[in-house]
Amino acid sequence: MAGEIVVLVTTASEAEAKAIATRIVQDRLVACVNIVPAIQSVFEWEGQVSEEQESLLIIKTTVEMFAMLESAVKMHHSYRVPEIIAFPIQMGSADYLDWLRHAVNPTIANE
Repeated sequence: MAGEIVVLVTTASEAEAKAIATRIVQDRLVACVNIVPAIQSVFEWEGQVSEEQESLLIIKTTVEMFAMLESAVKMHHSYRVPEIIAFPIQMGSADYLDWLRHAVNPTIANE
């Protein structure tokens, strides 16, 4: 089960989140994306503290697909430096993780 990950990506809007989520699911880079439509982010950017309303993508995929996922997100994202961070799934339902691995299809994604 060491090959499955959860990836977090913030977006400027819910519409952008839906567009990216739809694209990466259609491309079989990920098994599932949850969208949290409204989060408040506080961060340092270019020497100033900023506050923005954003949407959050919670993405389930595999380590094997991370590089392609990262490229796809960057290609379709409005931010110059989007947040794209991954955490390993240490444990989970065997049935769910089996579905996740089968939903992510590197063969189709590489076409």
